[in-house]
Amino acid sequence: MSSSRNIGLQSFFLSLFVFFGICIFYYILSISKTDGQYVYPLDDAYIHLAIAKNFALHDVWGITRYGFSSTSSSPLFTFMISFLIQVFGNHDQIPLYFNITFALGILYFLSMYYGETFRNVRNTVLATLVTLFFAVLHLQVLSGMEHVFQVFLFIVNIYSFSNWNKSRMAVPAFYLSLILMGLVRFESMFYFVILAGVLITVKKWKNALGVLIAGFVPVLLFCYFNYQQDGYFFPNSVVVKGTQLTLGPEMFVRLKTIFLDHLFLNKSFYKIGIFPILISTVFICRDTIRNKSLKEVIIKNFFLIVFSLLMICHAMFADLKGMFRYEAYILTGFCMAIIPRISALFSDYKSYIKGEKLITILVIMNILLLFYKSWFADRILENGGKNIYEQQIQSARFLHTYYNTSKVVANDIGAISYYTDIHLLDIVGLGSVEMIPFTADKRNLDEEFENFLIQYTTNNKYEIAVIYDEWFQGHIPRNWKKIAVLKIKNMIAVSKDEVSIYALEQTNPETLRRNIRDFKWNKNVEVRIVD
Repeated sequence: MSSSRNIGLQSFFLSLFVFFGICIFYYILSISKTDGQYVYPLDDAYIHLAIAKNFALHDVWGITRYGFSSTSSSPLFTFMISFLIQVFGNHDQIPLYFNITFALGILYFLSMYYGETFRNVRNTVLATLVTLFFAVLHLQVLSGMEHVFQVFLFIVNIYSFSNWNKSRMAVPAFYLSLILMGLVRFESMFYFVILAGVLITVKKWKNALGVLIAGFVPVLLFCYFNYQQDGYFFPNSVVVKGTQLTLGPEMFVRLKTIFLDHLFLNKSFYKIGIFPILISTVFICRDTIRNKSLKEVIIKNFFLIVFSLLMICHAMFADLKGMFRYEAYILTGFCMAIIPRISALFSDYKSYIKGEKLITILVIMNILLLFYKSWFADRILENGGKNIYEQQIQSARFLHTYYNTSKVVANDIGAISYYTDIHLLDIVGLGSVEMIPFTADKRNLDEEFENFLIQYTTNNKYEIAVIYDEWFQGHIPRNWKKIAVLKIKNMIAVSKDEVSIYALEQTNPETLRRNIRDFKWNKNVEVRIVD
């Protein structure tokens, strides 16, 4: 046991050197394009920061300081960032340091886990790095969001399960990780149900019940609290972006969307999930053919079954897009389940390839996907922060300079909320519950939406709008006056390359036009005034 621990520690430091060397390279590359300021390559990171800031400084859980809004899709992560802001002050780099800390934990537990499998440093380091880059973890660390923490909890959970009878800390660590998972990402509920279901098939009734209680009780408590505040059980992002299965006339349309559009016809599923599932299927089928009992097959392939089912459920009801961050925890789980089964490939790859041609082909396909994801991550990390800096950060600075406490309509709400004290109407509904009836379940916008927006912004005296025109699907209110268009180049991490600024009825168009002309925009932002 001590030898595997020593192997794990040596592997940890070597993996740390390689992994953080790459992270530091991309960090330096990013700040070289953003005037020395590190900018997260997703505006969503600033949503967490905005809520954390308001909760820490104003005791308000909201995207603005003026009222509750269930905007964060990861309440525990946001709460922890808020606590750190209270302790260390309001710094936008706190999520980055948070992710670095938990990335160290990920490296440690992966090194210990694979050290027990390989018993040598070289293969342990290789397995650890393959897992990290297969889950594109360097991108997740530098994105400043909750997915690193989510991956950490899943690794602790699997590691604890594998050491159930070897360590007295394994059982409490297993259940503690479950307690935290659901409040980090709500997709973890799929994991709770599937994990409990597979435990039931091997007659582990008490453990299955423990999984369901540990996983769902914290989620249910949050849902009850959230419902008391705004009438919805889940955060606004889950309501707006999630896939709902309802009974009634639309049921068959929803079923078609879930099974065809999200799964069988989903290109992302085939790029991300199909090959790990095929590898798992081969191992499961082989053990079944060898006349092993069903219980033996399930026990031997426990996490292969769990994560295969989890990938399918995630594809149908959640999302496989967005810089590979949503499925990072599943891909990590697959690696931890598959790599010990193909350990001979690491030790003697020539013999393994000769004897395992099918598995080798599937492994090669996964390696090709690893290179594809690394290439995509390189594009994001090179120019993603630059995109956010030139679009969202510049918009935030403009608002802070001239409209810091004004009433603003927007659709990308993170940076402009964090760096200002605006009153916000989010047309997507993430930050404004008033808009959810028009945007929930990915509905198309219509005349009713436009008329509501005209009446609501007029009655509540909103002043300007900073929006993507395309997001309104042709229903920009007719009483809004376009004043300017901000355009960036090399779009990679933002939805559109153009942001439009509108004057609403409460704002003098000429004053807004003059402010836009006078503001010192970044040199890479093309500002076109609409006369």
